[in-house]
Amino acid sequence: MSSYQVKKTLGDTAWFRHDRFGMFIHWGLYAMPARHEWIKKREEMTDEDYAPYFKYFDPDLYDAREWARQAKAAGMKYAVFTSKHHEGFCMWDSAYTDYKCTNTPAGRDLLKEFVEAFRAEGLRVGFYYSLIDWHHPDFTIDVNHPQRNHPDALKMNEGRDMKRYAEYMRSQVRELLTNYGKIDILWFDFSYSQHKEPTLPHLRGKGKDDWESEKLIALARELQPGIIIDNRAEIEQDIWTPEQYQPQSWLRHKETGELLTWEACQTFSGSWGYYRDETSWKSPEMLIQMLIKTVSLGGNLLMNVGPTARGYFDARAEAALKVYADWMKYNARSIYGCTMAEPEFTAPNGCCLTQSEDGKRLYVHLFQYPFAYLELPGFAGKVDYAQFLHDASELKFSEREVMHFSEGRTAAEDLLVIELPVLKPGCVVPVVELFLK
Repeated sequence: MSSYQVKKTLGDTAWFRHDRFGMFIHWGLYAMPARHEWIKKREEMTDEDYAPYFKYFDPDLYDAREWARQAKAAGMKYAVFTSKHHEGFCMWDSAYTDYKCTNTPAGRDLLKEFVEAFRAEGLRVGFYYSLIDWHHPDFTIDVNHPQRNHPDALKMNEGRDMKRYAEYMRSQVRELLTNYGKIDILWFDFSYSQHKEPTLPHLRGKGKDDWESEKLIALARELQPGIIIDNRAEIEQDIWTPEQYQPQSWLRHKETGELLTWEACQTFSGSWGYYRDETSWKSPEMLIQMLIKTVSLGGNLLMNVGPTARGYFDARAEAALKVYADWMKYNARSIYGCTMAEPEFTAPNGCCLTQSEDGKRLYVHLFQYPFAYLELPGFAGKVDYAQFLHDASELKFSEREVMHFSEGRTAAEDLLVIELPVLKPGCVVPVVELFLK
């Protein structure tokens, strides 16, 4: 069994740490302008400026079943859907606002279709819910608000009441956690109480006191015992969620030093929502290596798709998902139920290790394919059998000797050398599976 002891959580994270790979879905009105999900803030748009997107939102090609099939094929085991992003638009038929998908030409509960389709494919479901709401009349203008630079921003805040807004959020979370069956993850986003702008000294950020986070989280746990909740409501919960960067070590609690349950959230390109003209799409090598590297440090990867305004994944997103599908079809065993390798195993240059939690199998991911031989110092006497994972073809190995011509070289006592084919197998990252003694 793995020797790594992870900090206890309030929610049920056992399945989460096993499954390792999920799909994030950022979808809302911002798919229509198609130039970043924060467009309302970036372009300082008023509600009137934003109104045409609500008026004409019609995802006529939305087929949640197709999304679910692609997620499952890619090896993803769970999905988190943006029920409401910062724009305040609700992707379900909420009783507490008119600003919802059922009042657009879409005319139906888009969240319900997501839940039913993903469950039908055997995937767990989670809801992203923005704590921010740039449309709600009680949400005060702050440092992140689209109207932050308006000369009358403070005057415009007169009459706005964050306590009423916090009550509104609790009402909506009650809907989300009551009307759609068992929900596995609640992904709040986000707190910024320490955020200050020198040019806006009269405005501040928002945090747990504004959201009334204790009440909000208590409600969620009452309604859905065992649900996993992130930490972005500014109260420590189950998972830490580094965004758009890859940690270089297993995340630890800053006070206790305990290993944490964590999830890197990443995008195929440079934005979360559909961005028609964005060009920094990640290469196949980067996509696969990000997943492996995350698991090798005891984490999960939540990879985002931003559907188009018509409701489908564009060709670039489908191509990225197929990269995962092609690799995970044969190599998923090195991801599911795996974690950081035990300290006695050190990855050689150009490789990354994961290990099954029962400790019986070690996986060597070849980021840089070596020429003919893979040398593994410290592995001698520990390996019973070796094979490529993708096809279960045997790989011969020797211990405490070098099988190739290396005149004058003496092999280390702990060296294991695996003989590899000269030509790299036809997968982005080949994996050597070692059965340990």
